[in-house]
Amino acid sequence: MPEYYKDEHSITSAPKVKKKDNYLLHIGLFIVTFITATLAGVEWTTGMPGPYELNTILKGLPYSISIMLIISFHEFGHYFAARYHRINASLPFYIPFPPIPYLINFGTMGAVIKTRERIYSRKAMFDIGVAGPISGFIVCLVILIYGFTHVPGIEYILSIHPNYFQPEFGKGSLNLVFGDSLLFAGLKAIFADSYKFFPPMSEIYHYPYLCAGWFGLLITSMNMIPVGQLDGGHTAYTMFGTENSYKISVISFIALFIFGVAGIIDSTMELGLNIGWSGWLFWALLLYFVIKLKHPPVPDPVPLGKGRTIIGYIAFFIFIISFIPLPIILTIP
Repeated sequence: MPEYYKDEHSITSAPKVKKKDNYLLHIGLFIVTFITATLAGVEWTTGMPGPYELNTILKGLPYSISIMLIISFHEFGHYFAARYHRINASLPFYIPFPPIPYLINFGTMGAVIKTRERIYSRKAMFDIGVAGPISGFIVCLVILIYGFTHVPGIEYILSIHPNYFQPEFGKGSLNLVFGDSLLFAGLKAIFADSYKFFPPMSEIYHYPYLCAGWFGLLITSMNMIPVGQLDGGHTAYTMFGTENSYKISVISFIALFIFGVAGIIDSTMELGLNIGWSGWLFWALLLYFVIKLKHPPVPDPVPLGKGRTIIGYIAFFIFIISFIPLPIILTIP
């Protein structure tokens, strides 16, 4: 589900022969990911499992187009920043995720680019790291605003759940609730029409633009966690230096680990406290064993400068308002 945007910056030395992109591979992965995202969009918006007829598949396009735009702007933000600094980087590798029964699936695991040479400039590292989440966030913001201002009428939810307003609706069945973030709640307060029906967080996923925007905020915030070679790790390293960024990384890892363990305890013991999410434990372990907590060194003592530092703080502000402490809640009413 989450966006695994691990950009492999500054790991290996530049190759002797400049590698070129395999365009067929990149295009093929894009097409397959677009298809799996469309199928996921159909399932999210209609609530129906496949197989689908063509008219039904078309209902998944608003979601898949939205989510592919967010992912593409994110990754091409990295790509064009790398090109600007003349760093040899690959085009995005899109990662499809086919629909699997009984598994929460957004149709994609995001995308990655790969830098093919070591980055020696602190400013280049910062620009490449921060360009992705900011670019994706802007598109996500536009999609969310559109979604909040174009919520279909009450007949839409009734076409999915004819008994939605009946007292017995949802009783005894598993209920999926999306967690809220500061930005999502704020945009809802500003743009949603308070005089018309607005779906609760337990029904948001039926609305393609809101579902894609919500997922976009989640993957943006996950990438901006200041750990290792995540986008937030690149940003923290170039802003605060080796020692301070490593301390921030360790603290972030511990916080995620605690949130994850708390979520497992809460769900296992059926406490109903909603104080954590088990997914954060998986993400924390992935960061520790795969992405690593410590950022590789960039042998450049030149500071970022005032302008880039301000942009860095803006990026971390985006992280704070986009972060969803408890993304997914499963309950039985």
